[in-house]
Amino acid sequence: MIANHIHDALAQVRKVQEFILSKRFFMGYSGVAKMIGGVIAFAGAGVMSAKSFSDSPLVHLAGWGVVLTVALVLNYGAFVWWFLFNEQAKRDMAKAMPVLDAIPALAVGAIFSLAFIIGKHYELLFGTWMCLYGLAHVSYRQSLPMGNYAVGVFYIICGSVCLLLQTSFTSPWPMGFVFLAGELIGGIVLYRNNHVQRGDAKNAESE
Repeated sequence: MIANHIHDALAQVRKVQEFILSKRFFMGYSGVAKMIGGVIAFAGAGVMSAKSFSDSPLVHLAGWGVVLTVALVLNYGAFVWWFLFNEQAKRDMAKAMPVLDAIPALAVGAIFSLAFIIGKHYELLFGTWMCLYGLAHVSYRQSLPMGNYAVGVFYIICGSVCLLLQTSFTSPWPMGFVFLAGELIGGIVLYRNNHVQRGDAKNAESE
């Protein structure tokens, strides 16, 4: 009898721990939106690799600007949608604060990009974008699963290779393949995390 009580008590403790962990993880990013962003980056690389597409670095820069804009609208649009229809997040603004974690790395990436564009060092852009985007991922190590951290390391490694090789900016496939792989894997990580955490939270609340 005493053993049964101890077993039940341990089970309750585990459930409480799972519920606390589910509250810790940030659920405002959409895995689906992230995966679509990766496909768009790959499609953009396909368009820019066409023979009829200009070989001007500025035209390619504009092309990647379009890809970035669409990806930002998708991902942060999904975040805004989540926030507006999530009563818990609106009651406790701290639940939405992890979205700010990536801003320093992305801001530095924007400054580096501007400096390289002014100096016409276009061959350094792909590597810089990948590395800083990777740093944005690892900044979420306390609020997203370790799989997201691993994706960040993947981006940093790929970016380092591109920087050392000084990849041609008018050859878009390195960017297309890296972001397709990274965003698909990262999207799956987010999708599974959100699905599992919602299920665990509902189970914990019902018991």
